[in-house]
Amino acid sequence: MTGDNGIRTETPWTGMVPVDDTALAVTDTGGTGTPVVYLNGQFATQGYWRRTIAELGPQWRHITYDERARGRRSETSSDYSFEAAVRDVTAVLDARGVERALVVGWSYGAYVASHWTARNPERAIGAVMVDGAQPYDWMDEAMAQRIRVMFRRVALLGPLLRPTGLLPRMNAEQMAQSNIELGLLGGEKELGAVLDSITVPTRYVLASGTSFGSKGDEQEVIRAGMDAVYERNENIRLFAKVPSNHGAILRKDFRAVAGAVREVAALDGRGR
Repeated sequence: MTGDNGIRTETPWTGMVPVDDTALAVTDTGGTGTPVVYLNGQFATQGYWRRTIAELGPQWRHITYDERARGRRSETSSDYSFEAAVRDVTAVLDARGVERALVVGWSYGAYVASHWTARNPERAIGAVMVDGAQPYDWMDEAMAQRIRVMFRRVALLGPLLRPTGLLPRMNAEQMAQSNIELGLLGGEKELGAVLDSITVPTRYVLASGTSFGSKGDEQEVIRAGMDAVYERNENIRLFAKVPSNHGAILRKDFRAVAGAVREVAALDGRGR
């Protein structure tokens, strides 16, 4: 099979995709199945999706990549903004000759998936949001300061973790600013409007309990806010609320994520 831009897709491909002032490490399993592009957590890598991919199997075309300065190979950039992350989805799909794809995002990646899906309904088969993209007004100056302190501490582990790909090649302020920007974009008014505009099948897989960086019942309060979203937009539904927490969901509840992918694909009215 040959894509619209002449790229052959029968066999797996791994390489670098140039975009703006950087290049992203991309893996494409190839094949003729429905394309699924996976969007990582804020500082996570494409390896987090391996269980979901194995569960879905080779009948799907799986496309994963590491965002700017993430993982071991994606290059650094002068732009780590949220808008750059949204642009990168299109850049990767264009580079791989994919016209339409099902988008799956976890945590930060779910926010990116929501914006990309809302802006590109003609290219989105549908979306699966994994414990992310939940509208809530949680960012204020006190929270921003808490985030800056947290990432100054995280950055101390840089010499140990960066060579393994477990920490991005970003400084403490860049990591903190990325998180603060996400908090502002994730407010009820801002993100709510984005979700309300989604016109393709979208399913949520939500975790339970707390995880790194949260206190008390913060995350459960945020998840409860999704009920209003489901009421306003018939395209968006909860697929499953699973036992694992935010950080463990792709490791322990990958079958639920795969189930949501299958359900969204089955609802595609335009075919592959």
